Amino acid sequence: MANTPHGGILKDLLARDEAIHHALKEESLTLADIVLSERQLCDLELIINGGFSPLEGFMNQRDYDSVVDTLRLADRTLFPIPVTLDVSLDDIGRLSLAIGKRVTLRDPRDDQALAIITIDDIYKPDRVKEATKVLGADDPAHPSVVYLRTKVKEFYVGGRVSAIQTPSYFDHIPLRYTPTELRTHFKKLTWKKVVAFQTRNPMHRAHRELTIRAARQHQANILIHPVCGLTKPGDVDHYTRVRVYKAIMDKYPNGMAHLALLPLAMRMAGPREAVWHAIIRKNYGATHFIVGRDHAGPGKNSQGEDFYGPYDAQELVSKHRDELQITMVPFQQMTYVPSTDEYMPVDEVPKGVQTLDISGTELRRRLKTGAPIPDWFSYDAVVKTLRESYPPRLKQGLVIFLTGLYNSGADTIARALQTVFNEQGGRSVSLLLGESIDRDLKPDYLLSREQHHNHLQRVAFVASELARAGAAVIASTVAPHEAGRQAVRETITHQAGPGGNFFLIHVATPIEYCEKTDRRGVYARARKGIIKGFTGVGEEFDPPKDANLVVDFTRQSIPEIVHSIVLLLETTGLL
Repeated sequence: MANTPHGGILKDLLARDEAIHHALKEESLTLADIVLSERQLCDLELIINGGFSPLEGFMNQRDYDSVVDTLRLADRTLFPIPVTLDVSLDDIGRLSLAIGKRVTLRDPRDDQALAIITIDDIYKPDRVKEATKVLGADDPAHPSVVYLRTKVKEFYVGGRVSAIQTPSYFDHIPLRYTPTELRTHFKKLTWKKVVAFQTRNPMHRAHRELTIRAARQHQANILIHPVCGLTKPGDVDHYTRVRVYKAIMDKYPNGMAHLALLPLAMRMAGPREAVWHAIIRKNYGATHFIVGRDHAGPGKNSQGEDFYGPYDAQELVSKHRDELQITMVPFQQMTYVPSTDEYMPVDEVPKGVQTLDISGTELRRRLKTGAPIPDWFSYDAVVKTLRESYPPRLKQGLVIFLTGLYNSGADTIARALQTVFNEQGGRSVSLLLGESIDRDLKPDYLLSREQHHNHLQRVAFVASELARAGAAVIASTVAPHEAGRQAVRETITHQAGPGGNFFLIHVATPIEYCEKTDRRGVYARARKGIIKGFTGVGEEFDPPKDANLVVDFTRQSIPEIVHSIVLLLETTGLL
């Protein structure tokens, strides 16, 4: 065991005794259980393996209140971020949660028992206060405020955990170290000084130069320690990022740097998060920690200003340096100087010397359009990896979602659009008509409201998987309710990655025409009461308010409608 930044012992909670481990596993089978969220899973892993040392469980109310107000646990130990287990009122009743009760904590991916928590207390937090104090503002422009408002349940459960096992992974296993394992690795290599670098983004030449400069200044080795847990929505997925990190490791001098993954769920809490990151890196064996400009900042607030000052994080870490017992390495933004073909901190560039930079926004634009990315900015292997995961728009998947009354012409438009896409080539094309998604299901015009919602989720899942693979997906279904259509949009935009290009087309053909041309007599049966709750007769169709395009079968020909959809895609660079 080793000293923590608080002068105590690294608290690795994993049971080494086989008999204790077996007893806990057996007990877990008899207890009520809580299936963890993605954030809770990350937090539990770092509690168990000592990454959050000195924490030995999820915070009770005394610790939580103290951390929110003072950045310290109730015993005055520095710890700036609340680590909590949230539950609902329904969970409390259903599981009979009470002080002293033991509950199994399970992995949401495979249902494995990871730990048993002994409940200290159950309390209702002030989430507005938590947002204001910890994140700096109760502002919905902050992703963690959105998480607090929409994902976090209304009660917190505090208590010590007894560890059974850490979560299982199938990806990048050689790069996953516990703090004890990483400390042992450094000792084996005889690394006395280790500079840790925190990142949640891909690394480019500037990051390499920054870390090498830090290592040389302090005569230290480098730990590239990227976050592979929950980060900011819209960030590059961790699979792509790790491929980038592995590619860039070859660019370091032999033996200088080591790559290890950190299963952290970030809060984007700026200065507080910087202190938290320093504590975690000390637990993992680092002696130095790089804190850059606007460390762990989430971007702009609702007023268009940065949430935190550019050097607030450096100042707060510096304020607590004696307690942290880790040396902060402050760095400003690096910029490229073409005249000397090198990167320099912006404050060291002589006045009048030309510099070059590519912003994150500009990089994303170049990836989307296929525009060149210069070698002074990044390495070929890194750019190749990013282009594979984030292809230009002409190669990205897309979903055209047609909605309208039964017999509105939506299916006919979908089939015609499929033909045009096939004619143009460039992508595989998939057609999802309402009645063809599930052959055992009733036609979508006969579904109840709940059945409609479930049916749409099937459509959304299939469409998102196809679009993720780069297909052009054309889906046509009645989808009469706004909530259902929004659920489809969210599923596709959030799960299809770069293929989450979603276009809602409202086929607003009047019901009079739909009914008049109904050769199957469905409307007639609905008028006679044979079909109950039929959309347009027994139940209203809720017209979309956010359609990308509104078309009408009675006013436009099929070729005109298809051409208008093609133009829409061309204007967005997808065709």
